[in-house]
Amino acid sequence: MSLRTDATHDDLLDATGLNCPEPVMMLHNKVRDLPAGGLLKVIATDPSTRRDIPKFCVFLGHELLEQAEEAGTYLYWIRKKVD
Repeated sequence: MSLRTDATHDDLLDATGLNCPEPVMMLHNKVRDLPAGGLLKVIATDPSTRRDIPKFCVFLGHELLEQAEEAGTYLYWIRKKVD
């Protein structure tokens, strides 16, 4: 993993076993509670998150620092926008 993904995250969202639209709905709620600039790690198993989570970040202005796939598990590191 890169240096960014080794960073300590401020919160974790485990959406394992959930299917669209649940992971993104949970992500929306989790990001809302995260402090500005906070780092969230997301774990998901739904392949549609590969499309949905990057679009979520672009639409709401959060930074998708990294995404990875490990044996059918999708990992995302998201930095909440500051403003």
